[in-house]
Amino acid sequence: MSTFLLEIVTPDHLAYSGEVESLTVRGVEGELGILPGHIPMVTPLQVAPLAIKTAKKTSYIAVNGGFVEVRKDKVVVLAESAEAAEEIDLQRAEAAKERAERRLAFKDKQDEIDFRRAELSLKKAMNRIKVYSSNK
Repeated sequence: MSTFLLEIVTPDHLAYSGEVESLTVRGVEGELGILPGHIPMVTPLQVAPLAIKTAKKTSYIAVNGGFVEVRKDKVVVLAESAEAAEEIDLQRAEAAKERAERRLAFKDKQDEIDFRRAELSLKKAMNRIKVYSSNK
């Protein structure tokens, strides 16, 4: 099967670089599967796992926003943050989820900015937990 080069880059490090058979991302318009020879494009990403399929396995990376750029010769994901399952601290993610849920429960006492911040924190925590669980 043919492959393409995938690079996942965050502001502070190169999170992934390698040849892959396919990539599945969640863009703002919905789920997107990328195979070799995909048409060039750029789209923003949601807070969601990326699924990376190689000849040996499918692995997942928790991405918290950013963009995916599909080029003729490679795919680049520019992410705010990216964590592989083995990099995720499950207890920390679960604690963040609980804090965000508590803040959301009192939404009538908060302003809109605090509500949106809590909502984003909850999405990020659930994304990390999902990626961590997918590796087990």
